[in-house]
Amino acid sequence: MAWAARVLPSRPVAPVLSGLLLEAGEDLHLSAFDYDVSARAVIDADVAEEGSVLIPGKLLAEISRSLPAEDVEIVTEGAEAVLTCGSAEFGLITMPVEDFPTMPAMPPSIGAIGGGVFASAVGQVAPAASRDDTLPMLTGIRVDIEGESVAMAATDRYRIAARDFTWRPTGPEVAVSAMVPARVLVEVAKSLRGGEVSIAMGDGVAGFESVGRSTTVRLLDEQFIDYRARLTADWSIRADVPVAQFVSAIKRVALVAERNTAIRLSFSQGQVLIQAGGGDIGRGAEVVECELRGDDIQIAFQSHFLLDGLTGVESELARINMESPTRPALIQEVPGDAEPAFRYLVMSLRQG
Repeated sequence: MAWAARVLPSRPVAPVLSGLLLEAGEDLHLSAFDYDVSARAVIDADVAEEGSVLIPGKLLAEISRSLPAEDVEIVTEGAEAVLTCGSAEFGLITMPVEDFPTMPAMPPSIGAIGGGVFASAVGQVAPAASRDDTLPMLTGIRVDIEGESVAMAATDRYRIAARDFTWRPTGPEVAVSAMVPARVLVEVAKSLRGGEVSIAMGDGVAGFESVGRSTTVRLLDEQFIDYRARLTADWSIRADVPVAQFVSAIKRVALVAERNTAIRLSFSQGQVLIQAGGGDIGRGAEVVECELRGDDIQIAFQSHFLLDGLTGVESELARINMESPTRPALIQEVPGDAEPAFRYLVMSLRQG
């Protein structure tokens, strides 16, 4: 119930879109749809009588979440759906099933990937997507598929996050480019982390399916920046820092940083000095070891932009590539001999 209800709109354009459709046949099917995103789940059930009922979804999910670990029985009586579990009983007013919109069909599958890899990739890229709906292009994650290779990217104009990985396509000729709403991909990744995720594309719709749960979403316009060109450069300065220590130090020092003020980083041989504050609240500073190649440099960033990039790094060390205090920096995993799978370009802040 909770999984299906997550796609229900907070302000539905029609009352029926706030409902969860329960269809009892050989088992129990749950459906939610708001014309952009749909969710379907199948639950094993003993069905005494086949039928369907439309119930206010968020209330039903809240009730379901609070029930004891006992069997749940649902019976329709007139305009009510009566739900009992142990000694608890709820009578919920139903809505007309015939008013519920037709659910979109799942497009054809184009391949599959392990849920863990999928969730990791989405988690690395999604923080860079914009939350400003006035620019829909920036609220999506760009997905480019070419055979066994998949590239994901997102940007809000202040940073770019990109992740490459391999998957199992249905055929070597698979080639797809799409813009998927980031908020939907995040929810899908959270819920389908276990098992294998089947990905489907077609007719302006993307579909994701795993372990009896499926989601479809209407795709955004395909327009997107040429992000790869911005991620390739000859960097004259690079610093390798231990991710866990660096992230912890930034979080501590940022406690005295006022909103929208900079975290200042001073890189020198063997260390990086992290500083913030100095205004009405106070100031903070901490030193973390680093390996620097190139000249000493002082550079500043928004703390949460910097942290979003660093927390996406899955290696023990993060490499920060820099050119000057006024140009963006590229954060990546320390690759060894391989090309880094995750890259994160973040704008620096001018220091007064």
